[in-house]
Amino acid sequence: MTKTDELSFEEAMKALEEIVSKLEEGDVPLEKAIAFYQEGMDLSKTCSDKLNHVQEKMVKIMNEQGELESFEVQEEE
Repeated sequence: MTKTDELSFEEAMKALEEIVSKLEEGDVPLEKAIAFYQEGMDLSKTCSDKLNHVQEKMVKIMNEQGELESFEVQEEE
């Protein structure tokens, strides 16, 4: 388990937003920018994994008759 895996979805998103903000400023040294980028990719994967896990749980929602009912997340276009 990596350090980013231990964060909640909200914490990971906040950290990712902070990294994006720093990179958008444009005055970050190259080595630091690369480190930020790598950390941002880890955070992005963590968020994606957490969302996929929640979606898997949602697929197993029970309907009123006690039968498993498929649930699909509709992505915005």
